Amino acid sequence: MDNQNNITIGIDLGDKFHIAVVLDGDGNELETVKVINTKIGVTKFFNPYKSATVSMEAGTHSPWISRLLTEMGLTVYVGNPRKLRLIWDSTDKSDARDARILGMVCRVEHRLLHPLYHRGSQAQADLATIKSRDMLVKSRTQLINHVRGLVKANGERFPKCSTASFAKRCESLVPSELQPALGFVFETIFHLTEQIKELDQQIEQLSIERYPETQYLSQVTGVGPITALCFVLTIEDPVRFAKSRQVGPFLGLTPRQDQSGEIDKQLPITKAGNTYLRQLLVGSAHYIIGPFGPESNLRLHGLSIAARGGKNAKKRAVIAVARKLAVLLHRLWATKEEYQPFYGRDKKVA
Repeated sequence: MDNQNNITIGIDLGDKFHIAVVLDGDGNELETVKVINTKIGVTKFFNPYKSATVSMEAGTHSPWISRLLTEMGLTVYVGNPRKLRLIWDSTDKSDARDARILGMVCRVEHRLLHPLYHRGSQAQADLATIKSRDMLVKSRTQLINHVRGLVKANGERFPKCSTASFAKRCESLVPSELQPALGFVFETIFHLTEQIKELDQQIEQLSIERYPETQYLSQVTGVGPITALCFVLTIEDPVRFAKSRQVGPFLGLTPRQDQSGEIDKQLPITKAGNTYLRQLLVGSAHYIIGPFGPESNLRLHGLSIAARGGKNAKKRAVIAVARKLAVLLHRLWATKEEYQPFYGRDKKVA
């Protein structure tokens, strides 16, 4: 096909099929096509447009489709749905209209899409191990809460213990009348605990064999193998950020802004980016400023914010530490430096 370099294709991704709108160099609509959501269907449609530019929104299918199209030679931009109000805030919304707008916006200026970067297939597969572990942990927690609730409603209480030791410690304490109902639940909890241990070993092995750079991140007390590996797999390449400070906004750990004239509202964080990694960093921040956290610049920074008092002082302190932690982890990764808890400050004075 002639003038493929001037062709722009906006595609609205669906679960069973996609709607693609093809625009020529002058913005005229050449065709609107329903594309079957399979690798064969997508490949068949885009084969004639191997030098075209494609725009789509990030979603469930955008990672594998964007990788497939890139391998075919197309230029692909994956738009950030949070930034495309022109699409989702419409009173005349349809799949064809969404695809058309994606194509038109990309044709004028692709930066208006606020393009996202999808990780590679190997990183995606390795990250699935961490996500699977997280799902097993959540399932175990729900089952433990279920058991504790039933026992409490029966007038009894289990002693406090860790989730990992719950099955062994509490199974023998189940009231006799509840044993038929809870026996299989305890078996499931015990089995989940064993599976979680196996995944923990897999994650540690992955870090050692495939992602040795995690060792630089794990130098920070409070950052374990899961947080370090998830950080590496989510960012994937430290060079993609020119400055380490850009990691905080990327992970949604900076406040939203609504400033006009002399009005500058104080708003919550944006919560953009990877939700799970943000939760892990917040968990690490809780430990760092908690009773067992070792002294460091990070801890002192968080405690100074918490000491100011106020309604949400502790929450603000945790978020601030999580944000600085993200910056620190990226810096350690990019420079491969040894972590210094009191970098730039004399420890005695601190």
